[in-house]
Amino acid sequence: MSIFEVIMLVCFGSAWPTSIYTSYTSRTAKGKSIIFLFIVFFGYIAGILHKVFYNFDWVVTLYAINGLMILVDINLSIRNRNLDRLAHS
Repeated sequence: MSIFEVIMLVCFGSAWPTSIYTSYTSRTAKGKSIIFLFIVFFGYIAGILHKVFYNFDWVVTLYAINGLMILVDINLSIRNRNLDRLAHS
């Protein structure tokens, strides 16, 4: 475990609730890149796999929590894209 890894995960993790809240309340996908979200999600998956195969410790929990928050944001972005389509049809 590296304290710098923990700090990075806590800092990134503290930003996701704001992104989720914005996605939930805005009800639009404008300004949101689902590709970006998937790239970051796969980065967290890579971090989890590294922890599982090479350096397992409790920090894997932070990766998993962040990954789950991104999945929530991805689902909200998909919902918002559908709402945008309905509004324009």
